[in-house]
Amino acid sequence: MNEFELKYGCNPNQKPAKIFMKDGSDLPIEILSGKPGYINFLDAFNSWQLVKELKEATGMPCAASFKHVSPTSAAVGKKLSEKLKKACFVDDIAGLDDSPIACAYARARGTDRMSSFGDWVALSDECDEVCARIIGREVSDGVIAPGYTEKALEILRKKRKGSYNIVKIDPNYVPAPREQKDVFGITFEQGRNNFKIDEALLSNIVTENKDLPKEAAIDLIVALITLKYTQSNSVCYAYDGQAIGVGAGQQSRIHCTRLAGQKADLFMLRQSDRVLNLEFQPSLKRPDRNNVIDLYLSDDDSEDVLGDDVWEKYFVTRPAPFTKEEKREYLSKISGVALGSDAYFPFSDNIDRAKRSGVTYIAQPGGSVRDEDVIAEADKYGMVMAFTGMRLFHH
Repeated sequence: MNEFELKYGCNPNQKPAKIFMKDGSDLPIEILSGKPGYINFLDAFNSWQLVKELKEATGMPCAASFKHVSPTSAAVGKKLSEKLKKACFVDDIAGLDDSPIACAYARARGTDRMSSFGDWVALSDECDEVCARIIGREVSDGVIAPGYTEKALEILRKKRKGSYNIVKIDPNYVPAPREQKDVFGITFEQGRNNFKIDEALLSNIVTENKDLPKEAAIDLIVALITLKYTQSNSVCYAYDGQAIGVGAGQQSRIHCTRLAGQKADLFMLRQSDRVLNLEFQPSLKRPDRNNVIDLYLSDDDSEDVLGDDVWEKYFVTRPAPFTKEEKREYLSKISGVALGSDAYFPFSDNIDRAKRSGVTYIAQPGGSVRDEDVIAEADKYGMVMAFTGMRLFHH
């Protein structure tokens, strides 16, 4: 198959639409179920590149959750703590600890569940039964992986009454070194971004503190490879092998840092005992439960948000208020978070905002006229910052 006809393009009025190989060769994919659309394939091919490169850089199975051509999160296949399992809504999944690829997707999906609602899934390794059971019960558009076990296929083919999009990709496929796209009838051509991101990229540490542990280096690699496939401007916070806050497509660097930081803060707060001990009504489904948690952790004091009409609908007993001061106190104890940026930080305010979300390790290209100010601010907080020398814009 060297081309595949799509129902329409980005929007229903954009017809005809298809994907195809210009050289007439076969597409490097098999569609095992469903009929993916234009945006589905954009998510599929971008997310596959991310997990393939992350697997090559870390040696661990990896997964990504994608929405609208940017990752909501990406993660390596490390086991989850009991608190993290509960926060990610996978504490009832039998066999999770024995499946690294399922652990990777549980992390990626559970990081920012609101943004991941209706996601596209990318897996670096074969999808097994445990991973399929997680995907099978979530609202999702499709999955791309190099293979599927028979049991995994059986589970996924039942999703959406048999219409769930399941794509198998040839893991040995290598695209042409030049890529093209048309904008306004004009063809753009550029060399593919084959820049390799690995631990060697983090060797130019410019701060006084030069202590970069192995686990922190992995987190920075997770952040940087995630950024490589995130719509720019973009900033990514990472912790314990997963991207915990992605700020995508912002015009201002500080707005990226704030947006991603807010998501990272919510991820951390979701693992607090205050949230984990919430008593939901038994009939409340996972998406609704997630929305209520988000409401409980909103910028307004929870006692103001959860009025009588709200808490009685969702909770068995009215939860104790989680005040702004209490949330700040909880977050102030967090450290060891990694932060990557797809371009240099033009002002030191980004470092100040990062500190509020527990950032200790930073990787950014460098090259700003204010680099010395940024380094000085990182030194003030005892941070470790590496200059990579390479911008990672993605459009």
